[in-house]
Amino acid sequence: MQSFQLHEHATSVPVNSYQLEEWQKGYESLREEFDYWIDQVEGEIPPDLEGTLFRNGPGLLDVGGQPLQHPFDGDGMISAIAFSQGKAHFRNRFIRTEGFLAEQKAQKILYRGVFGTQKPGGWLANAFDFRLKNIANTQVIYWGGKLLALWEAAEPHRLDPHTLETIGIDHLDGVLKPGSAFAAHPCIDPSCAEDGGAPCLVNFSIKPGLSTTITIFELDEQCKVIRQHAHAVPGFAFIHDFAITPNYCIFFQNPVHFNPVPFVVGLRGPGECIQFQGDRPTQIIVIPRHGSAPVQTLSTQSGFVFHHANAFEQDGYLYVDSVCYGALPSVEPNADYRQVKFEELEPGQLWRFRLDLKANTVERQSIESRCCEFPFVHPNRVGRPYRYVYLGAAHAAEGNAPLQAILKIDMVSGKRQVWSAAPHGYVGEPIFVPRPPATAATEQFEANGKALDDEDRGWVLTLVYDAKMERSELVILDAKDLTKEPVARLQLKHHIPYGLHGSFTSTCFL
Repeated sequence: MQSFQLHEHATSVPVNSYQLEEWQKGYESLREEFDYWIDQVEGEIPPDLEGTLFRNGPGLLDVGGQPLQHPFDGDGMISAIAFSQGKAHFRNRFIRTEGFLAEQKAQKILYRGVFGTQKPGGWLANAFDFRLKNIANTQVIYWGGKLLALWEAAEPHRLDPHTLETIGIDHLDGVLKPGSAFAAHPCIDPSCAEDGGAPCLVNFSIKPGLSTTITIFELDEQCKVIRQHAHAVPGFAFIHDFAITPNYCIFFQNPVHFNPVPFVVGLRGPGECIQFQGDRPTQIIVIPRHGSAPVQTLSTQSGFVFHHANAFEQDGYLYVDSVCYGALPSVEPNADYRQVKFEELEPGQLWRFRLDLKANTVERQSIESRCCEFPFVHPNRVGRPYRYVYLGAAHAAEGNAPLQAILKIDMVSGKRQVWSAAPHGYVGEPIFVPRPPATAATEQFEANGKALDDEDRGWVLTLVYDAKMERSELVILDAKDLTKEPVARLQLKHHIPYGLHGSFTSTCFL
Protein backbone atom coordinates (compact mmCIF):
# COMPACT_ATOMS: atom_id res chain seq x y z
CA MET A 1 0.00 0.00 0.00
CA GLN A 2 1.53 3.31 -1.06
CA SER A 3 1.70 5.95 1.61
CA PHE A 4 -0.47 9.05 1.73
CA GLN A 5 2.73 11.05 1.50
CA LEU A 6 3.46 9.57 -1.90
CA HIS A 7 -0.02 10.46 -3.15
CA GLU A 8 0.43 13.92 -1.69
CA HIS A 9 3.74 14.34 -3.51
CA ALA A 10 2.14 13.12 -6.72
CA THR A 11 0.09 16.32 -6.97
CA SER A 12 3.29 18.34 -7.43
CA VAL A 13 5.64 15.74 -8.92
CA PRO A 14 5.53 15.48 -12.74
CA VAL A 15 4.68 12.18 -14.42
CA ASN A 16 8.38 11.81 -15.18
CA SER A 17 9.57 12.32 -11.60
CA TYR A 18 13.15 13.21 -12.47
CA GLN A 19 15.21 15.32 -14.85
CA LEU A 20 18.23 13.56 -16.32
CA GLU A 21 20.28 16.76 -16.11
CA GLU A 22 19.56 17.00 -12.38
CA TRP A 23 20.36 13.33 -11.74
CA GLN A 24 23.69 13.73 -13.54
CA LYS A 25 24.87 16.34 -11.03
CA GLY A 26 25.28 13.62 -8.39
CA TYR A 27 28.24 12.27 -10.36
CA GLU A 28 30.52 15.24 -9.72
CA SER A 29 33.75 14.52 -7.83
CA LEU A 30 34.10 15.63 -4.21
CA ARG A 31 37.71 16.70 -3.80
CA GLU A 32 37.65 18.11 -0.28
CA GLU A 33 37.82 16.24 3.02
CA PHE A 34 35.58 17.65 5.75
CA ASP A 35 35.30 17.44 9.53
CA TYR A 36 32.41 19.31 11.19
CA TRP A 37 29.36 19.12 13.42
CA ILE A 38 26.14 19.12 11.42
CA ASP A 39 24.28 22.23 12.50
CA GLN A 40 21.56 22.41 9.84
CA VAL A 41 18.91 19.95 11.03
CA GLU A 42 15.21 19.86 10.24
CA GLY A 43 13.32 17.95 12.91
CA GLU A 44 15.12 16.32 15.80
CA ILE A 45 17.84 13.67 15.86
CA PRO A 46 16.56 10.88 18.14
CA PRO A 47 18.52 11.08 21.42
CA ASP A 48 18.71 7.27 21.63
CA LEU A 49 20.27 7.02 18.16
CA GLU A 50 23.85 6.36 19.25
CA GLY A 51 26.58 5.09 16.98
CA THR A 52 28.27 5.70 13.64
CA LEU A 53 27.01 5.40 10.09
CA PHE A 54 29.82 4.56 7.67
CA ARG A 55 29.31 4.88 3.89
CA ASN A 56 31.61 3.97 1.00
CA GLY A 57 31.56 4.89 -2.67
CA PRO A 58 33.56 6.49 -5.47
CA GLY A 59 34.53 9.99 -4.38
CA LEU A 60 36.51 10.95 -7.48
CA LEU A 61 35.03 10.54 -10.96
CA ASP A 62 38.14 11.90 -12.68
CA VAL A 63 41.90 11.94 -12.21
CA GLY A 64 43.71 15.16 -13.03
CA GLY A 65 40.71 16.30 -15.02
CA GLN A 66 40.52 13.13 -17.12
CA PRO A 67 37.05 11.61 -16.58
CA LEU A 68 36.64 7.96 -15.68
CA GLN A 69 34.82 5.76 -18.13
CA HIS A 70 32.60 4.31 -15.37
CA PRO A 71 31.84 5.45 -11.81
CA PHE A 72 32.64 2.01 -10.40
CA ASP A 73 36.28 2.70 -11.32
CA GLY A 74 36.38 5.67 -8.90
CA ASP A 75 38.59 5.81 -5.81
CA GLY A 76 36.85 4.89 -2.56
CA MET A 77 35.84 7.62 -0.13
CA ILE A 78 34.47 6.92 3.34
CA SER A 79 31.85 9.17 4.91
CA ALA A 80 31.17 8.82 8.63
CA ILE A 81 28.28 10.37 10.52
CA ALA A 82 28.60 9.86 14.27
CA PHE A 83 25.53 10.28 16.50
CA SER A 84 25.64 11.13 20.19
CA GLN A 85 23.08 12.74 22.52
CA GLY A 86 20.94 14.13 19.72
CA LYS A 87 23.86 15.60 17.76
CA ALA A 88 25.70 14.44 14.65
CA HIS A 89 29.23 14.90 13.32
CA PHE A 90 30.38 14.44 9.70
CA ARG A 91 33.79 13.38 8.43
CA ASN A 92 34.99 12.07 5.07
CA ARG A 93 38.36 10.75 3.95
CA PHE A 94 39.69 9.17 0.79
CA ILE A 95 41.23 5.75 1.26
CA ARG A 96 44.96 6.14 0.70
CA THR A 97 45.45 3.09 -1.47
CA GLU A 98 48.71 2.63 -3.33
CA GLY A 99 46.99 3.50 -6.61
CA PHE A 100 45.23 6.57 -5.22
CA LEU A 101 48.48 8.03 -3.89
CA ALA A 102 50.36 7.35 -7.13
CA GLU A 103 47.70 8.87 -9.37
CA GLN A 104 47.18 11.92 -7.19
CA LYS A 105 50.92 12.56 -7.26
CA ALA A 106 51.08 12.12 -11.04
CA GLN A 107 47.73 13.85 -11.65
CA LYS A 108 46.90 11.38 -14.39
CA ILE A 109 45.42 7.90 -14.79
CA LEU A 110 48.08 5.22 -14.28
CA TYR A 111 45.88 2.12 -14.02
CA ARG A 112 43.25 0.51 -16.21
CA GLY A 113 39.83 0.32 -14.58
CA VAL A 114 37.78 -2.85 -14.33
CA PHE A 115 34.74 -1.18 -15.92
CA GLY A 116 36.45 0.45 -18.88
CA THR A 117 38.70 3.32 -17.78
CA GLN A 118 41.90 3.23 -19.83
CA LYS A 119 45.27 4.91 -19.47
CA PRO A 120 45.98 7.75 -21.89
CA GLY A 121 47.75 6.67 -25.05
CA GLY A 122 45.27 4.35 -26.73
CA TRP A 123 45.42 0.59 -27.01
CA LEU A 124 49.21 0.49 -27.29
CA ALA A 125 49.57 2.05 -23.84
CA ASN A 126 47.07 -0.41 -22.35
CA ALA A 127 47.89 -3.70 -24.09
CA PHE A 128 49.15 -6.47 -21.79
CA ASP A 129 48.94 -4.23 -18.72
CA PHE A 130 47.22 -6.43 -16.13
CA ARG A 131 48.07 -4.41 -13.02
CA LEU A 132 45.14 -4.18 -10.64
CA LYS A 133 44.32 -0.98 -8.80
CA ASN A 134 42.66 -1.75 -5.47
CA ILE A 135 40.09 1.08 -5.33
CA ALA A 136 38.46 -0.03 -2.03
CA ASN A 137 35.22 1.70 -3.03
CA THR A 138 32.29 -0.65 -2.38
CA GLN A 139 31.58 -1.36 1.30
CA VAL A 140 32.86 -0.42 4.76
CA ILE A 141 32.20 -2.42 7.90
CA TYR A 142 33.28 -2.27 11.53
CA TRP A 143 33.94 -5.76 12.86
CA GLY A 144 36.13 -7.16 15.60
CA GLY A 145 37.65 -3.77 16.39
CA LYS A 146 38.62 -3.16 12.76
CA LEU A 147 37.12 -0.74 10.26
CA LEU A 148 37.57 -2.37 6.85
CA ALA A 149 36.99 -0.81 3.41
CA LEU A 150 36.12 -3.53 0.91
CA TRP A 151 36.37 -4.02 -2.84
CA GLU A 152 35.54 -7.48 -4.13
CA ALA A 153 38.61 -7.98 -6.34
CA ALA A 154 41.34 -7.38 -3.74
CA GLU A 155 42.26 -7.29 -0.05
CA PRO A 156 40.52 -5.01 2.46
CA HIS A 157 42.04 -1.76 3.65
CA ARG A 158 42.01 -1.11 7.38
CA LEU A 159 41.11 2.39 8.58
CA ASP A 160 41.15 4.22 11.90
CA PRO A 161 37.44 4.38 12.87
CA HIS A 162 37.95 7.68 14.75
CA THR A 163 39.80 9.63 12.05
CA LEU A 164 39.26 7.49 8.90
CA GLU A 165 43.02 7.58 8.33
CA THR A 166 44.24 4.66 6.22
CA ILE A 167 46.27 2.15 8.23
CA GLY A 168 46.98 -0.15 5.28
CA ILE A 169 46.03 -3.41 3.63
CA ASP A 170 44.78 -6.02 6.09
CA HIS A 171 45.60 -9.64 5.26
CA LEU A 172 43.54 -11.03 8.16
CA ASP A 173 46.58 -12.32 10.05
CA GLY A 174 48.10 -13.83 6.94
CA VAL A 175 45.00 -15.74 5.79
CA LEU A 176 44.79 -13.58 2.68
CA LYS A 177 47.83 -13.73 0.42
CA PRO A 178 48.96 -10.58 -1.43
CA GLY A 179 46.59 -10.00 -4.33
CA SER A 180 43.86 -12.23 -2.86
CA ALA A 181 40.22 -11.18 -3.06
CA PHE A 182 37.83 -10.59 -0.19
CA ALA A 183 34.31 -9.73 -1.34
CA ALA A 184 32.47 -6.49 -0.62
CA HIS A 185 29.24 -8.09 0.64
CA PRO A 186 29.92 -9.84 3.95
CA CYS A 187 26.96 -11.19 5.89
CA ILE A 188 26.82 -11.20 9.68
CA ASP A 189 25.20 -14.32 11.10
CA PRO A 190 23.57 -12.98 14.29
CA SER A 191 23.72 -16.34 16.07
CA CYS A 192 26.04 -19.06 14.80
CA ALA A 193 25.39 -22.51 16.25
CA GLU A 194 28.99 -23.55 15.55
CA ASP A 195 30.13 -20.79 17.89
CA GLY A 196 27.69 -21.36 20.73
CA GLY A 197 25.26 -18.71 19.49
CA ALA A 198 27.83 -15.95 19.06
CA PRO A 199 27.66 -13.83 15.90
CA CYS A 200 30.14 -14.37 13.10
CA LEU A 201 30.98 -12.62 9.86
CA VAL A 202 30.69 -14.70 6.69
CA ASN A 203 32.31 -13.61 3.44
CA PHE A 204 33.68 -15.09 0.23
CA SER A 205 36.19 -14.61 -2.54
CA ILE A 206 35.95 -15.39 -6.24
CA LYS A 207 38.83 -16.61 -8.40
CA PRO A 208 37.39 -16.70 -11.94
CA GLY A 209 38.64 -18.70 -14.89
CA LEU A 210 37.45 -21.55 -17.10
CA SER A 211 36.22 -22.86 -13.77
CA THR A 212 35.65 -20.60 -10.77
CA THR A 213 36.86 -21.11 -7.21
CA ILE A 214 34.60 -19.81 -4.44
CA THR A 215 36.24 -19.60 -1.02
CA ILE A 216 34.11 -19.14 2.10
CA PHE A 217 35.53 -17.32 5.15
CA GLU A 218 33.94 -17.16 8.62
CA LEU A 219 35.37 -14.70 11.14
CA ASP A 220 34.71 -14.58 14.88
CA GLU A 221 34.07 -11.46 16.96
CA GLN A 222 37.83 -10.82 17.19
CA CYS A 223 38.06 -10.69 13.37
CA LYS A 224 39.93 -14.01 13.29
CA VAL A 225 39.26 -16.46 10.46
CA ILE A 226 37.95 -19.56 12.22
CA ARG A 227 36.59 -21.49 9.21
CA GLN A 228 37.64 -21.50 5.57
CA HIS A 229 36.80 -23.82 2.67
CA ALA A 230 37.11 -23.56 -1.12
CA HIS A 231 34.91 -25.02 -3.86
CA ALA A 232 35.32 -25.19 -7.64
CA VAL A 233 32.27 -24.59 -9.84
CA PRO A 234 32.15 -24.96 -13.63
CA GLY A 235 32.39 -21.91 -15.86
CA PHE A 236 33.07 -18.21 -15.46
CA ALA A 237 31.25 -16.59 -12.52
CA PHE A 238 30.39 -12.92 -12.20
CA ILE A 239 29.08 -12.82 -8.61
CA HIS A 240 28.76 -9.60 -6.60
CA ASP A 241 26.67 -10.68 -3.60
CA PHE A 242 25.53 -13.83 -1.78
CA ALA A 243 23.09 -14.85 0.93
CA ILE A 244 23.40 -17.05 3.98
CA THR A 245 21.26 -19.19 6.27
CA PRO A 246 22.47 -21.02 9.40
CA ASN A 247 23.48 -23.96 7.20
CA TYR A 248 24.15 -22.63 3.68
CA CYS A 249 25.81 -20.00 1.53
CA ILE A 250 23.85 -19.29 -1.65
CA PHE A 251 25.30 -17.81 -4.86
CA PHE A 252 23.57 -16.92 -8.13
CA GLN A 253 25.88 -17.65 -11.07
CA ASN A 254 24.59 -15.22 -13.68
CA PRO A 255 24.60 -16.44 -17.30
CA VAL A 256 27.38 -14.34 -18.78
CA HIS A 257 30.30 -14.92 -21.14
CA PHE A 258 33.72 -13.33 -20.72
CA ASN A 259 35.95 -12.83 -23.75
CA PRO A 260 39.36 -11.64 -22.46
CA VAL A 261 40.97 -10.90 -25.85
CA PRO A 262 39.86 -7.22 -26.16
CA PHE A 263 41.13 -6.62 -22.62
CA VAL A 264 44.47 -8.32 -23.24
CA VAL A 265 45.20 -6.28 -26.39
CA GLY A 266 44.24 -3.00 -24.70
CA LEU A 267 40.95 -2.25 -26.43
CA ARG A 268 38.52 -2.72 -23.53
CA GLY A 269 38.26 -3.03 -19.78
CA PRO A 270 37.25 -6.40 -18.26
CA GLY A 271 33.69 -5.21 -17.58
CA GLU A 272 33.29 -4.33 -21.26
CA CYS A 273 34.22 -7.91 -22.19
CA ILE A 274 31.24 -9.45 -20.36
CA GLN A 275 28.17 -10.34 -22.39
CA PHE A 276 24.85 -11.50 -20.94
CA GLN A 277 23.51 -14.76 -22.42
CA GLY A 278 19.75 -14.79 -22.10
CA ASP A 279 19.43 -18.22 -23.68
CA ARG A 280 21.19 -19.84 -20.72
CA PRO A 281 19.71 -20.44 -17.26
CA THR A 282 20.90 -18.85 -14.04
CA GLN A 283 22.66 -21.38 -11.83
CA ILE A 284 22.01 -21.28 -8.08
CA ILE A 285 24.99 -22.65 -6.15
CA VAL A 286 24.27 -23.89 -2.62
CA ILE A 287 27.37 -24.46 -0.50
CA PRO A 288 26.99 -26.02 2.98
CA ARG A 289 28.63 -23.89 5.66
CA HIS A 290 29.42 -26.83 7.93
CA GLY A 291 30.19 -30.50 7.46
CA SER A 292 31.13 -32.36 4.31
CA ALA A 293 27.87 -32.33 2.34
CA PRO A 294 28.45 -31.72 -1.39
CA VAL A 295 27.86 -28.46 -3.21
CA GLN A 296 24.51 -28.47 -5.00
CA THR A 297 23.62 -26.57 -8.18
CA LEU A 298 20.05 -25.80 -9.27
CA SER A 299 18.85 -24.07 -12.44
CA THR A 300 16.26 -21.33 -12.81
CA GLN A 301 15.13 -18.90 -15.51
CA SER A 302 17.73 -16.67 -17.08
CA GLY A 303 18.25 -13.35 -15.32
CA PHE A 304 20.81 -11.24 -13.53
CA VAL A 305 21.18 -10.57 -9.80
CA PHE A 306 23.41 -8.00 -8.13
CA HIS A 307 21.92 -8.04 -4.61
CA HIS A 308 20.02 -10.42 -2.36
CA ALA A 309 17.62 -9.22 0.32
CA ASN A 310 17.78 -12.31 2.55
CA ALA A 311 17.56 -16.09 2.67
CA PHE A 312 16.10 -18.53 5.18
CA GLU A 313 15.19 -22.17 5.78
CA GLN A 314 11.57 -23.11 6.46
CA ASP A 315 9.38 -26.23 6.17
CA GLY A 316 12.09 -28.20 4.41
CA TYR A 317 12.72 -25.54 1.75
CA LEU A 318 15.40 -22.94 1.21
CA TYR A 319 14.10 -19.46 0.32
CA VAL A 320 16.13 -16.68 -1.32
CA ASP A 321 14.73 -13.16 -1.94
CA SER A 322 16.68 -11.25 -4.59
CA VAL A 323 16.52 -8.15 -6.78
CA CYS A 324 16.49 -9.54 -10.32
CA TYR A 325 16.93 -8.03 -13.77
CA GLY A 326 15.77 -9.61 -17.01
CA ALA A 327 19.22 -8.99 -18.49
CA LEU A 328 22.54 -7.28 -17.80
CA PRO A 329 23.10 -4.28 -20.11
CA SER A 330 26.46 -4.35 -21.82
CA VAL A 331 29.06 -1.81 -20.79
CA GLU A 332 29.88 -0.28 -24.17
CA PRO A 333 33.31 1.25 -24.89
CA ASN A 334 33.34 5.06 -25.00
CA ALA A 335 29.71 5.25 -23.79
CA ASP A 336 28.85 8.08 -21.37
CA TYR A 337 27.40 6.55 -18.21
CA ARG A 338 25.66 9.83 -17.44
CA GLN A 339 23.53 9.53 -20.59
CA VAL A 340 21.46 6.63 -19.30
CA LYS A 341 18.19 5.99 -21.12
CA PHE A 342 16.36 4.62 -18.10
CA GLU A 343 13.15 4.01 -20.02
CA GLU A 344 14.94 1.56 -22.33
CA LEU A 345 16.36 -0.59 -19.51
CA GLU A 346 14.63 -3.32 -17.56
CA PRO A 347 14.08 -2.43 -13.88
CA GLY A 348 15.35 -4.45 -10.97
CA GLN A 349 12.45 -6.19 -9.22
CA LEU A 350 12.18 -8.26 -6.04
CA TRP A 351 11.60 -12.01 -6.52
CA ARG A 352 11.39 -14.98 -4.16
CA PHE A 353 13.06 -18.27 -5.08
CA ARG A 354 11.99 -21.47 -3.32
CA LEU A 355 14.65 -24.15 -3.52
CA ASP A 356 13.82 -27.81 -2.98
CA LEU A 357 17.22 -29.36 -2.35
CA LYS A 358 15.83 -32.89 -2.32
CA ALA A 359 14.07 -32.62 -5.67
CA ASN A 360 16.71 -30.24 -7.07
CA THR A 361 13.99 -27.84 -8.27
CA VAL A 362 13.39 -24.07 -8.09
CA GLU A 363 10.14 -22.15 -8.03
CA ARG A 364 10.07 -18.37 -8.26
CA GLN A 365 7.45 -15.79 -7.38
CA SER A 366 7.31 -12.04 -8.01
CA ILE A 367 7.19 -10.01 -4.79
CA GLU A 368 7.56 -6.43 -6.05
CA SER A 369 7.29 -5.09 -9.61
CA ARG A 370 8.35 -1.52 -8.74
CA CYS A 371 11.89 -0.69 -9.82
CA CYS A 372 14.02 -1.26 -6.71
CA GLU A 373 17.55 -1.99 -5.47
CA PHE A 374 19.77 -2.06 -2.35
CA PRO A 375 17.58 -4.27 -0.09
CA PHE A 376 18.15 -4.17 3.68
CA VAL A 377 16.64 -6.18 6.56
CA HIS A 378 16.87 -6.14 10.36
CA PRO A 379 20.39 -7.35 11.26
CA ASN A 380 18.97 -9.98 13.64
CA ARG A 381 16.89 -11.47 10.81
CA VAL A 382 19.80 -12.16 8.45
CA GLY A 383 19.50 -15.79 7.34
CA ARG A 384 16.20 -16.21 9.23
CA PRO A 385 12.50 -15.84 8.40
CA TYR A 386 11.75 -12.14 8.39
CA ARG A 387 8.87 -9.74 7.95
CA TYR A 388 10.14 -6.40 6.65
CA VAL A 389 12.51 -5.36 3.89
CA TYR A 390 13.54 -1.82 2.97
CA LEU A 391 14.70 -0.90 -0.53
CA GLY A 392 15.70 2.08 -2.61
CA ALA A 393 12.97 2.46 -5.23
CA ALA A 394 11.69 4.53 -8.12
CA HIS A 395 9.08 7.17 -7.36
CA ALA A 396 6.61 5.69 -9.87
CA ALA A 397 5.13 2.22 -9.45
CA GLU A 398 5.95 1.24 -13.04
CA GLY A 399 8.91 1.58 -15.37
CA ASN A 400 12.60 2.07 -14.82
CA ALA A 401 13.98 5.26 -13.26
CA PRO A 402 16.62 6.51 -10.80
CA LEU A 403 16.05 5.62 -7.16
CA GLN A 404 14.14 8.50 -5.54
CA ALA A 405 12.12 6.71 -2.85
CA ILE A 406 12.38 4.29 0.06
CA LEU A 407 10.05 1.29 -0.13
CA LYS A 408 9.04 -0.86 2.85
CA ILE A 409 7.43 -4.25 2.18
CA ASP A 410 5.61 -6.30 4.82
CA MET A 411 6.38 -9.85 3.67
CA VAL A 412 3.56 -11.24 5.86
CA SER A 413 0.64 -8.91 5.03
CA GLY A 414 1.87 -7.72 1.64
CA LYS A 415 1.37 -4.06 2.60
CA ARG A 416 3.67 -1.39 1.22
CA GLN A 417 4.81 2.01 2.43
CA VAL A 418 6.71 4.50 0.29
CA TRP A 419 8.54 7.69 1.18
CA SER A 420 9.62 9.73 -1.85
CA ALA A 421 12.24 12.45 -2.29
CA ALA A 422 11.08 13.28 -5.84
CA PRO A 423 11.30 15.36 -7.90
CA HIS A 424 14.73 16.72 -6.91
CA GLY A 425 15.97 14.04 -4.48
CA TYR A 426 17.90 10.85 -5.33
CA VAL A 427 18.29 8.26 -2.57
CA GLY A 428 21.04 5.85 -1.66
CA GLU A 429 20.93 2.49 0.10
CA PRO A 430 18.51 2.43 3.07
CA ILE A 431 20.13 1.20 6.29
CA PHE A 432 17.86 -0.07 9.04
CA VAL A 433 19.07 0.74 12.57
CA PRO A 434 17.23 -1.00 15.45
CA ARG A 435 16.26 1.09 18.46
CA PRO A 436 18.26 0.23 21.58
CA PRO A 437 16.48 -2.30 23.82
CA ALA A 438 14.12 -0.52 26.18
CA THR A 439 13.51 -3.38 28.62
CA ALA A 440 14.98 -6.72 29.58
CA ALA A 441 12.10 -8.43 27.76
CA THR A 442 12.80 -6.49 24.58
CA GLU A 443 16.48 -7.28 24.89
CA GLN A 444 15.63 -10.98 25.06
CA PHE A 445 13.54 -10.64 21.90
CA GLU A 446 16.42 -8.90 20.17
CA ALA A 447 18.73 -11.73 21.19
CA ASN A 448 16.67 -14.77 20.27
CA GLY A 449 14.75 -13.28 17.34
CA LYS A 450 11.76 -15.60 17.79
CA ALA A 451 9.11 -12.91 17.38
CA LEU A 452 8.50 -10.76 14.32
CA ASP A 453 6.03 -8.28 15.80
CA ASP A 454 8.58 -5.59 16.67
CA GLU A 455 10.96 -6.17 13.80
CA ASP A 456 10.53 -2.65 12.41
CA ARG A 457 11.24 -0.88 15.70
CA GLY A 458 13.96 1.52 14.62
CA TRP A 459 15.00 4.01 11.97
CA VAL A 460 15.91 3.96 8.30
CA LEU A 461 18.91 6.09 7.39
CA THR A 462 19.54 7.10 3.79
CA LEU A 463 21.72 9.67 2.05
CA VAL A 464 19.74 11.81 -0.39
CA TYR A 465 21.29 13.97 -3.09
CA ASP A 466 19.25 17.17 -3.52
CA ALA A 467 19.84 18.19 -7.12
CA LYS A 468 18.14 21.55 -6.66
CA MET A 469 20.42 22.54 -3.77
CA GLU A 470 23.36 20.55 -5.24
CA ARG A 471 24.23 19.07 -1.86
CA SER A 472 23.38 15.95 0.14
CA GLU A 473 21.43 15.33 3.31
CA LEU A 474 21.01 12.38 5.62
CA VAL A 475 17.34 11.57 6.08
CA ILE A 476 16.18 9.68 9.19
CA LEU A 477 12.84 7.91 8.75
CA ASP A 478 10.66 6.16 11.32
CA ALA A 479 10.99 2.55 10.17
CA LYS A 480 7.54 1.67 11.52
CA ASP A 481 5.75 4.27 9.43
CA LEU A 482 7.31 5.73 6.30
CA THR A 483 4.14 7.76 5.69
CA LYS A 484 5.24 10.20 8.38
CA GLU A 485 7.44 13.17 7.65
CA PRO A 486 11.12 12.32 8.24
CA VAL A 487 12.19 12.27 11.88
CA ALA A 488 15.11 14.49 10.87
CA ARG A 489 16.94 15.83 7.84
CA LEU A 490 20.65 16.51 8.39
CA GLN A 491 21.80 18.92 5.71
CA LEU A 492 25.45 18.63 4.75
CA LYS A 493 27.57 21.55 3.57
CA HIS A 494 28.32 19.83 0.26
CA HIS A 495 27.27 16.91 -1.91
CA ILE A 496 28.43 13.31 -1.66
CA PRO A 497 28.74 11.51 -5.02
CA TYR A 498 26.33 8.61 -5.43
CA GLY A 499 27.69 5.85 -3.20
CA LEU A 500 27.40 2.10 -2.98
CA HIS A 501 27.12 0.49 0.45
CA GLY A 502 27.45 1.22 4.13
CA SER A 503 26.87 -0.07 7.64
CA PHE A 504 25.98 1.15 11.11
CA THR A 505 27.72 0.34 14.38
CA SER A 506 26.40 1.20 17.83
CA THR A 507 29.86 2.50 18.74
CA CYS A 508 30.09 6.28 18.40
CA PHE A 509 33.42 7.32 16.89
CA LEU A 510 34.19 11.01 17.30
